[in-house]
Amino acid sequence: MPFSNQPTVTASGVEIPLLGFGTWQLDEEAARRMVREALRIGYRHIDTAWIYKNEKAVGDGIADAVAEGIIERDDIWVTTKIWVEHFHHEALLRQAEESALSLGLTPDLLLLHWPKPTPALKETIEALNEARTLGFTRHIGLSNFPSALWREAQGLSAAPLITNQVEYHPYLSQKTLIGAANELNASLTAWSPLAQGRIADDPTITEIARAHGKTNGQVTLRWIVQQGVIAIPRTARESRAAENFDIFDFELTGEEMDRIFSLAHADGRIGTWLDEAFEWDNDL
Repeated sequence: MPFSNQPTVTASGVEIPLLGFGTWQLDEEAARRMVREALRIGYRHIDTAWIYKNEKAVGDGIADAVAEGIIERDDIWVTTKIWVEHFHHEALLRQAEESALSLGLTPDLLLLHWPKPTPALKETIEALNEARTLGFTRHIGLSNFPSALWREAQGLSAAPLITNQVEYHPYLSQKTLIGAANELNASLTAWSPLAQGRIADDPTITEIARAHGKTNGQVTLRWIVQQGVIAIPRTARESRAAENFDIFDFELTGEEMDRIFSLAHADGRIGTWLDEAFEWDNDL
């Protein structure tokens, strides 16, 4: 069965595992070790990027798991990203090919990492589509695009942009982007879903976690995937990776979901790297 029967979200007819393993800030040794271990634990979705400088190590970790009989290639989802310095047509195609070669496989999803005002969005989106046509990726999407720019990009794209990977956790509302995802028959993917550890001491989340016999991290990840939003937590610890994966044996009530939604506030954003040419959606 694809993805070992794990819960998925469907975007433009494409199934994507709801829980993934992120590799941001993992060096080559840690990335190879943790990707192999994540696949052994049961993860079937791996996220990397050219700018992380660990695509080859991620690919090696996947190859290790395949060689050991832990998984087959078609049972996992692999995402990588085009860095902003490669948004011109030819540079994008070169990086797309380089990423596929480094990974040792065709990624399932290739994203534009952050929006940039130059080159023109039309040139970049057309190149992203060409990368798909040339077989450098199976599907395409975006990362860190505000909703209006997401709609503009989809209007320029021949193929569906099946996800937008953005910061999302209990302290940051993304209701506008979630609405855009539903409108565009796409998905939302949450980076920093645990707010870089800030959820660990939150009294509201702690109270809900105790009621379920779970950790604050498990409750937070459950809150995200229960919305149909993809989560890609990252860790360099095998025990934490196993803990993060153990979220499919309980369900939050509507009241518990609402209590976590209520934690969002105007200063909740962690990543402030959006180009000044653009503005985030204002949800509060």
